Amino acid sequence: MSKVTPASEPAFAAFIAIDWADREHVWAMEIPGSQQREAGRLEHTPEAIELWAVRWATRFNGRPVAVALEQARGALVYALSKYKHLVIYPIHPSTSHDFRKAVFPSGTKDDPKDAEILLDLLLRHRDRLRVLNPDTEQTRKLQSLVEKRRQLVDERTAFTNRITGQLKLYFPQVLRWFDKLDAPILAAFLQRWPRLNDVQQASPDTLRKFFTAHHSRSHDRIEERLVEIQQARPAITDAAVIDPAVLMVQTFLQVVEVLREAIKKLDKAIDQEFNAHPDHSIFDSFPSAGPVMAPRLLVAFGSQRDRFAAVNEVLSFSGIAPVKSQSGSSRWIHFRWKCPKFVRQTFHEYAGLSIQQCEWAKAFYDQHRAKGKGHHAAVRALAFKWIRILFRCWQSGKAYDETVYLNAQLKRQAPRNPRPKDQQSAAPQGSGKPVKLQLKKVGDFTKLGGITA
Repeated sequence: MSKVTPASEPAFAAFIAIDWADREHVWAMEIPGSQQREAGRLEHTPEAIELWAVRWATRFNGRPVAVALEQARGALVYALSKYKHLVIYPIHPSTSHDFRKAVFPSGTKDDPKDAEILLDLLLRHRDRLRVLNPDTEQTRKLQSLVEKRRQLVDERTAFTNRITGQLKLYFPQVLRWFDKLDAPILAAFLQRWPRLNDVQQASPDTLRKFFTAHHSRSHDRIEERLVEIQQARPAITDAAVIDPAVLMVQTFLQVVEVLREAIKKLDKAIDQEFNAHPDHSIFDSFPSAGPVMAPRLLVAFGSQRDRFAAVNEVLSFSGIAPVKSQSGSSRWIHFRWKCPKFVRQTFHEYAGLSIQQCEWAKAFYDQHRAKGKGHHAAVRALAFKWIRILFRCWQSGKAYDETVYLNAQLKRQAPRNPRPKDQQSAAPQGSGKPVKLQLKKVGDFTKLGGITA
C-alpha cells in the first residue's frame, strides 16, 4: 500500500464506505460538496458486485471513486480491485473500532452505523490512510504460496501433537523409538502394529526387515529398538481407552500424510516462482535462507522499492522494533503486538537460523546471551540487525557479500582522529590476530561495531 497526500490524490467524484459481511454488505456514499448521504446494500455475488461497480462508473463518467473498507485482502477487496475507477482505502478493524468507541461511547453498533463510521474516517482522516497498491502478480502469488505453506505446516504440527497425546495414553514407547511423528516409517509401523502386544508378537527378523525397508539403516539403533520392544510393558490394558485411541491415531496419521504431500507440492511451486523472480539472487544469497526462508524474506519486502522510505519503517511494520512509551517521568520499552504476525515470524525465524552458518551472527547472539538476555530477546536483536542489512541489499539490488559487509564494519571501527603512528598500539601486520568487534548500546538493542547496514 502507498500513502497518497491530498495534493497528489485524484479529484474524487464520490466517497464510499462499505461495511462488509459474508453474504451482504452495507454501503454509504457522499458526493464532495454535498451534505447528504446515500446508503444501500450490496449482495455478495460476482454479478451484483459488477453491477454495483459499473453503476458508479456510469453515474460519474468513469471518474475515480474512493472506497473504504475493513479489508486489505479478502473476497470483496479482490472483487473490487479489478475496477480501475475504484480507489480502495483499506482501514484496519482496530482503527474503526477505536473510532466507533469515541463516537458512540455507549457501544451501540449496527451495520449502517459502521458504514457511516468508515465514511467519516475516509472523508476526514484520509491523510492517515494508504491506498491499496497491489504488488506484482508474481510477488503476490509467491506471497500466497509461502503463507499457505506455513498454514499447512501449522496444521501438520497440530495433528502430530494430537498423535502424541493419544500415544501417551496407550503406547508411549513409540515416542522413544521414532524421532519424527510425521515420518512415513511411523505411519507404516502403527498401521502394521497399532498396539504394543501386536509388535511384541512379531519376530526379530520381521522387525529388522521392516526397519531396513523404511530406510532405517543404523544396525545399533535397530538392535536397541528390538531390545526395548521385548522389554516394554503396556501403559494400560483398558480396551475402552485403547481401541478408540488406536482409531484416532490411524486417522491422524492419514491426515499428516496428506499434509506432508501437500507441503511437498507447495515447496515445488514456491521453488519455481522464487527462481523466476527478479529478486531471487538477492535473497538467495543470505546465509541459512535456503529454499524455505529466502522466498519468505522476499515477500516480506515485496517488489515495490518505494514501499518503505527508510529501514525504520520496515522495523516498525514488521514488529521487530520495540515500542517506546512515555508519559510524564515514566518511560518504558515493550514488545510490539500490532503487526503482521507472519512477517515478524519470518524475520525472527531467519535470525535464529542464521546463527548456524554466520559467524558474526553467532557471536552477536552469544554476547547478548552472556549479558543475560533470553533466547528470543537475543534473536529479536539479531533480527533487528539483519533487517537493516536486508533492506540495504533490497534497495540496491545487490546480493549479500559477507566479506564486503565485514570489511565495512572494520572501516567503521577505525578511529576518526587517529593518534600518530608512534603512539598507536596496533597489532603487527600479518600477526593473524582477529579484530574484536565492539558492541554499542542503542535504545533497547545492541548493534555490532556501531554499524548501520
